[in-house]
Amino acid sequence: MSFVTAVLAEAGHVELPLPLWAYPAVAFVLFLALGIVLWSFRDVANRHSAKADAYAAAHGGVSGHSGH
Repeated sequence: MSFVTAVLAEAGHVELPLPLWAYPAVAFVLFLALGIVLWSFRDVANRHSAKADAYAAAHGGVSGHSGH
């Protein structure tokens, strides 16, 4: 145990580069930004349903939604 005690005593107090409250704030901003990106892609399939139906008709596929 004396080795562990010596290493801990030598390390001393380590100063963080940011204040303690900044770490959850950075995580919150990151998750918020990712949520906005995710929200921007909502309902993309329905916005392009006419294009998908035209492609399916041109290539002999079944037109319409399959109900996924």
